Amino acid sequence: RSTPKPSSAASDVYKRQELLLSKITSEKKPVVRNKRSSTEKVGKKHRKELLKLIISTLKKEKAEEIVAIDLNNRTEIADYMVICSGRSTRQVSSIAEKITDSIKKDFRIVSKTEGKTQGDWVLIDSGDIIIHVFRPEVREFYQLEKMWIQNKTTVNI
Repeated sequence: RSTPKPSSAASDVYKRQELLLSKITSEKKPVVRNKRSSTEKVGKKHRKELLKLIISTLKKEKAEEIVAIDLNNRTEIADYMVICSGRSTRQVSSIAEKITDSIKKDFRIVSKTEGKTQGDWVLIDSGDIIIHVFRPEVREFYQLEKMWIQNKTTVNI
């Protein structure tokens, strides 16, 4: 016995589904780039609270020359950038560890860090806020503030 062939109406539906499925899978979808690669999205109100937490932790850990730069409407990488200095490689690493711990504890955001083992320049990416912790000599060499600071873009601390 031969298997019965589907009716023409059922066959048409099947063909349409195949066509739609092939279009969906072959379409090039736009790449949506998140500001935060692996961190949680934080609302605008919470960003200010996160910034306050970061600055208060930096002050508590005796970071020097703390500068917060407002990056809104200037770049998509973050909303704020915080730059500060530690007196030694040990202090720079310690400040970075305290910052990541407090962000994780209070906001449940796992920050990505780079350079903590060397202790010259630690970059902490917490999504909406990027923190740079430098030794003074390294900070003077790279001069990130000059690259990002323009009129009225710093945040009052």
